[in-house]
Amino acid sequence: MQRDQLADFLRRRRAAIRPADVGIAEGPRRRTVGLRREEVARLAGMSVDYVVRLEQGRSSQPSTQLLGALARALRLSDDERDHLFHLAGQQPPPSVGTARLARAGLLRLLDLIDDTPAVVLSDLGEVLAQNRASVLLTGDHSGFAGDRRYVAYRWFTEPAARAVHPPAEHERHARQLVADLRAVAGRRPDDPTVNGLVGRLRAASGEFRRLWAEHEVAVRRMDRKTLVHPRVGPLVMDCETLVTPDQGQLLLVLTPADVEARERLDLLRVLGVQEFATRAPRSADARPR
Repeated sequence: MQRDQLADFLRRRRAAIRPADVGIAEGPRRRTVGLRREEVARLAGMSVDYVVRLEQGRSSQPSTQLLGALARALRLSDDERDHLFHLAGQQPPPSVGTARLARAGLLRLLDLIDDTPAVVLSDLGEVLAQNRASVLLTGDHSGFAGDRRYVAYRWFTEPAARAVHPPAEHERHARQLVADLRAVAGRRPDDPTVNGLVGRLRAASGEFRRLWAEHEVAVRRMDRKTLVHPRVGPLVMDCETLVTPDQGQLLLVLTPADVEARERLDLLRVLGVQEFATRAPRSADARPR
């Protein structure tokens, strides 16, 4: 671990980010160049004290989870992210296969469209990042571990995962998930991560085995689906998908398909603001999620 170099890199990257780049209003009295330490801490989900110790070269070795959170908070490019891991004495995430960190450009897009539900996914359907509107609409999907990280695995093994869609759309959504996974398996035929996930799904779900055997292939693009929220009811949403050139990650953006969905989404934003205002402040020594 290169503590002094790590501290210098973190300080310089923090100073290089404009608050507006991460959805923070600068205000007329702001004197700090770039982000404040408390803002980095909030974006990364860690304590301010830990950020201070990192920037002063006094911290213990950061975990890969913590480094990933810092890379997202500081909007690091892939090269900068790898450099961060190397300075901390950790192995960077693999550059091939399923990337576990959302790309910096996609994170910036999430910040720009914060009022519109949007999520960054890996090609295997692992949620890599969500904006606030997405969390309000579908819940926080960032804390899953193991095979539960993948949307398809939860869909075919956990009945509760289907509550977000009305029963009439279940068959179509299941087919879409399988057809998209087929396309990924075709692009990455020798990838043990893909083959392992498919094998475990075939063992766990008869429905998945039936649909997999039909060999339907379709890449996520434009779609219209109904999302059922427990507080505001069903919302018909248009889904637009932007895919990175290597097809390894995608940005899914959901916009209201009609006036009723738009009104319910507006109500959901208001409810979210009210809940945030009444929520107790986070402990100062909170650790990364």
